[in-house]
Amino acid sequence: MEKELPSTHTCTGSRKFHGVYLLYCLNPTFRGRTYIGYTVNPERRIKQHNLGKRGGGAWKTSGRGPWDMVLIIHGFPNDVAGLRFEWAWQHPTSSRRLKHVKRKGKNENGFDAKLRILAEMLSTGPWNRLPLKIQWLKDDYAKQFPISSQPPVHMPIAYGPIQVKSKMKKNNTPSADNSIEKKQCHLCHDARDCGSIITCCYYSCSYSSHITCLAEQSTQRDFLLPVTIECPKCKNQMLWGDLIYGKKQQEGEQFAADEEYDAASSQDEKII
Repeated sequence: MEKELPSTHTCTGSRKFHGVYLLYCLNPTFRGRTYIGYTVNPERRIKQHNLGKRGGGAWKTSGRGPWDMVLIIHGFPNDVAGLRFEWAWQHPTSSRRLKHVKRKGKNENGFDAKLRILAEMLSTGPWNRLPLKIQWLKDDYAKQFPISSQPPVHMPIAYGPIQVKSKMKKNNTPSADNSIEKKQCHLCHDARDCGSIITCCYYSCSYSSHITCLAEQSTQRDFLLPVTIECPKCKNQMLWGDLIYGKKQQEGEQFAADEEYDAASSQDEKII
């Protein structure tokens, strides 16, 4: 029997895509060099890199291709969070959150160094509490994370290409069955303040509750909001970030067409 996936499982349509990627150079002269960048559209961005600066690629990668986009971390709540992650990954020795991370060793290649730093970042706050997904776009490059620096259990590791839709049309006519106004909190049994009601991520579950009521059920008392939470009805584990994204989708929030935020900046780029 196949395990049911939450309705917000895919990264297309229900949310705007924000990803930080790792490129690997295939050019014999520069083979093995890496590049880190931020994108809202991975397919378009790798084409720009391989077309060079005139095609919209970064000047640091222009003329050194072809490049492979081998890994991407996505699920950031907005562009600011993604760009901050990008900068820290590019400049670990300058980031105050990564002072504990060792510098690149003399016998360590750039690719392995980037993966080691990434593993440390995913286990470091505030990134270790985000609903991030780790996606190997090219299986040939996939490697295991060090046992001592495994990603948090709520961050899945996926394999294969990724496709991103540019926008989601606003739904102005929600059906009677899915109308948020008609839902009632299963915890406090109060239908008031219906605008703050969220529903379970799983299609087969009809559970709904106020955001605050569900957060109070969490056993993660060290933080205001939990990273993961168990649905009181179907008992499935859910990411808190997916619950919030699901609520936005229910309300028919309209996302504008993606505008590429991939302009290269010499201060924010790093090639090893």
